[in-house]
Amino acid sequence: MKFIADLHIHSKFSRATSREMTYDALALWARVKGIQLVATGDFTHPEWLFLTREKLVSAGNGFFRLKTRPQTDDPRLADLDCSPGDISFVLSTEISFIYSKKGRVRKIHLIVLAPDLESVEKLNGRLEGLGNLRSDGRPILGLDARIFVKMVADLCPRCVVIPSHIWTPWFSLFGAHSGFDSIEECFEEMTPFLFALETGLSSDPAMNWRLSALDRFTLVSNSDAHSPSRLGREANVFRTEFSYAGLIDAIRKRDPETFLYTVEFFPEEGKYHFDGHRKCGVVLSPEESRRRKDLCPQCGKKLTIGVMRRVTDLADREPGVSAAHRIPFKNLIPLNEIAGEALGKSGDCQAAWDVFFRFAREFGGEHAVLTETPLDDLRRVAPESVSRGIELMRQGRVKVSPGYDGAYGRVGLLGAEQETDRAAGQLTLF
Repeated sequence: MKFIADLHIHSKFSRATSREMTYDALALWARVKGIQLVATGDFTHPEWLFLTREKLVSAGNGFFRLKTRPQTDDPRLADLDCSPGDISFVLSTEISFIYSKKGRVRKIHLIVLAPDLESVEKLNGRLEGLGNLRSDGRPILGLDARIFVKMVADLCPRCVVIPSHIWTPWFSLFGAHSGFDSIEECFEEMTPFLFALETGLSSDPAMNWRLSALDRFTLVSNSDAHSPSRLGREANVFRTEFSYAGLIDAIRKRDPETFLYTVEFFPEEGKYHFDGHRKCGVVLSPEESRRRKDLCPQCGKKLTIGVMRRVTDLADREPGVSAAHRIPFKNLIPLNEIAGEALGKSGDCQAAWDVFFRFAREFGGEHAVLTETPLDDLRRVAPESVSRGIELMRQGRVKVSPGYDGAYGRVGLLGAEQETDRAAGQLTLF
């Protein structure tokens, strides 16, 4: 079975997360986006776990589904055809670890996937003595990440631990401000228990391929959604048995026949791609920040070192590593952002979302619109500039302004085409 999976999200009990992050809303948004499997998120939180038991039932394959048809007050979703079994959920959580190691404070985020509620209960029972699980959907524990991985391996070995958004500056495995320079430095003897890494919004697989030390790991991509509309902005596409065992086997084996590809942001759009200082509006490439000794040219303070810089610092290969025998990926732009640019408005305005729902309903979901619906079919739906934007995205003809220091980057399509056309015109004149 071919299916799309988003394996990292958060519930309404996480900080800075929409109150709309409920199971009903997640199911409906997954349906309109063309996603079949969604992480529950936050299974460590007592209230969310209570709602998980109330709202979901085991599907008998290691996944869960809604007990009843999802309900909503959102008129855009109210008449959506979504039955309880259309969307499945996999038990998951993310945990923040803040601790000292080798003379530095480390801040690491880890995703955990679980096959059943019994495993969740075992893990939560052990973690309750280590921190306040009720304080946040993504709890903060003062525990060495290595010790946590050993705990998971001992308590529930069928659970899977995946380091989150591994390049993010502040809370990640390789983060410039709190991370490590190698996986073994962090996890030591527990490194063999890990077999997958999450690339994060500010990097894509090609950037990670520059590190030969990562060749043995499967690269996964997920939305880390804090609101339902962000679901699936990054995701994974599989063709394998639709079960927890089938999912984990496909990730572990890294076989392009069963793990078809990942859905990626253009990494420049991620909010930590380049180095910079948001307060001063300064954004610099790795080369520029090195020349300036990592200091802001406006105020003289330390820059936030971004993902591209860390990749180049640790890489042992030049860009352009062969994609042979690797899981492919597709850089996509969310449909509402394409619609917003076509209308000359924000991607989050009501008009852009109206266009989003028009296309998604007509062609079976956002993912189908962005990746596989024939362009001639897309052109039948107004405005035609949306289909032109999708065509340019598929061709990789984009204009990017990189994100930095917590500010999302901007990826343009129609403007990029105009610049290309102008350049072509100048070439013909000379």
